[in-house]
Amino acid sequence: MSASARDFRPDIEGLRALAVAGVVAFHFGLTALPGGFVGVDIFFVISGYLITRHLAAEISETGRLDLLRFYARRARRLLPVALFVIAATLAAGAVILSPEEQALYSKGAMFASAYMINLWLIRWSFDYFASDAASNPFIHYWSLSVEEQFYLAWPALLMLAAWLKPGRRTIVLIIAVAGLVSFAACAWLTSVSQPWAFYFSPLRAWEFAAGGLCAMAPGQLLARHPRLRLALGLTGLAMIATAYLTFSEDSPFPGFLALLPVAGTVLLLMAGAAGVRDGISSRSFERKNAGHFSSNCVDAALALPPLQWIGRLSYSLYLWHWPVIVYAGMLTPQLTVAQRLACAGLTLALSVLSYHLIENPIRRNGWLTAKAARALVPALLLTGTGVAAAYGNAKLAVHHLDREQRIIATSAAEPSTARAKAGCVLDYETVTPKPCVFGNGQRTIALFGDSHADHWSTPLIEAAGKNGYRVETWLKTSCRASRFTTWSSKLKRDYSECDRWREQAIDEIIAAKPALVVISELALTSQRKMAAGKGEPDERDADWQAGLRATLTSLSQAGLKIAFIRDVPFNDENIDTCVSRALWRDRAPSLCDQTRAYAANDRMAAVERAIVDSVPGASYVDLTDRFCGTTTCHVFIGGMLAFRDQHHMATPFAQSLEPEMEERVISKVGR
Repeated sequence: MSASARDFRPDIEGLRALAVAGVVAFHFGLTALPGGFVGVDIFFVISGYLITRHLAAEISETGRLDLLRFYARRARRLLPVALFVIAATLAAGAVILSPEEQALYSKGAMFASAYMINLWLIRWSFDYFASDAASNPFIHYWSLSVEEQFYLAWPALLMLAAWLKPGRRTIVLIIAVAGLVSFAACAWLTSVSQPWAFYFSPLRAWEFAAGGLCAMAPGQLLARHPRLRLALGLTGLAMIATAYLTFSEDSPFPGFLALLPVAGTVLLLMAGAAGVRDGISSRSFERKNAGHFSSNCVDAALALPPLQWIGRLSYSLYLWHWPVIVYAGMLTPQLTVAQRLACAGLTLALSVLSYHLIENPIRRNGWLTAKAARALVPALLLTGTGVAAAYGNAKLAVHHLDREQRIIATSAAEPSTARAKAGCVLDYETVTPKPCVFGNGQRTIALFGDSHADHWSTPLIEAAGKNGYRVETWLKTSCRASRFTTWSSKLKRDYSECDRWREQAIDEIIAAKPALVVISELALTSQRKMAAGKGEPDERDADWQAGLRATLTSLSQAGLKIAFIRDVPFNDENIDTCVSRALWRDRAPSLCDQTRAYAANDRMAAVERAIVDSVPGASYVDLTDRFCGTTTCHVFIGGMLAFRDQHHMATPFAQSLEPEMEERVISKVGR
């Protein structure tokens, strides 16, 4: 019997099935598992457990590590099917994605091929749960990159332990210290800069370390106490189930919350390991007695044939599921349950094929397993080819863009006048206002609010300059002028920095005594649409109304005139992408138009207007007629792209509204 057969653990195969099922269910929206994404954390713990057990055993037996052999096994197991899925995803993207998307995501494929996409995602600040992430067909490769980086560092760490002082205790101590440092940094950065905590492999190392410590734990006690084993197994399952059912994309994750699924997985591994020490570990036993892996029901459940089958396919399932659901969502934006089930069926079929035709044959190929170099040399060549092909595809995708596609790309990329000046739109963490001045007029117009005030800066600054005014801006990312505390999906907590900045900004604006204060902000109904029902609840409408009135009243009582610009319509997808895809498929841009009932937020605007009109010196400015007719809101107006995403104006179109800004806003100064 081979070593791999002797080491086979049906419970671990079952755990893999639970992990991939959670991830797929979360992404497909097929079940009420809002925390299914923690399945990735289960994989991390399992990897830490298996790799540590294998490396520690080799060090104990030989006093050294055969690193070439170790990496050859990893290459045979992981690389071929991963690169095949990348190639297939790029090929499908050539038909489905717009040229700009092909260029962007080909860069993602390049970093995924090199197992560095987690670092690229940090660089570009992709939030795993954000709308732009939902269109990235390679974002799920971040976890594979973290694992590969772990495989590079972990053997060195264990060899260091063996060099310092041979023995089990030194390895345990080194792993424990590394894990504690990693966890402390992860917990801190989750609240400070969540993308780093989520994607950066050293900050996920504690999850692998937890598995490693589990691998080093003695199991004799549990082996002699089957009831304790059962209790640990049931507790572990309950902890994972709790994470699946109660966590969500708004949870401050990983941080302290990740302890729950990690600890649950550790308990299940410990309980299963005790069963193995009773001698029940061989693949032949599993095949004959999968339902009776051990004397307790947890092991029996994890060893059920359906879970064993899904567990064997888990790697291929993980690779295929995300591009399938991403591309399906692009082709049919509102997928029905039946269509999602069809996507699940397609994912399963692709996984079965890739497992039997690529993954398993290459992993077990006799010629490749005979010598490490036979696997490593082709692996390096394949990786280099994958990186080069993805890079070439990124360049070719935009090499011959037609005029319309170039206009869309440049319009979406052009920043507003205020944003183009460094430091004028503050980030999430900054709380001290840093006003910027545009123009040299004698009198001042203040622009105050979030990014929805910022996108008016281009026409406002131009109109103000023509009329002898300068514009001074008080702008902060995602921070309304209304005195209203909101939850930040990026920070995963209340946006307290906004509240502190707002109060200082109001004081500074009053002290500056501008001739007019121009305010605009993201409509509350638009925020709810962005959050797909998980944003501010309806009962907070009263808080928002009171907050808006409070801000306007403070400015009014200081003798300032106010022009409040109604928010622009909201779209159900990124308009630059939608229009670009439509043109790529020889469709009209009107395909992306929205119904006014959905986009315009008319009911909320009526409430907003009533509040503004009730405050002395305040005027309500409504430019919705430039976007919408009686039934439809348009996204391509006068040959120009109106929006650069779901809810921000494209700067060239915003500039075209300068006459309206002069007529409907600057005119308020003289009233």
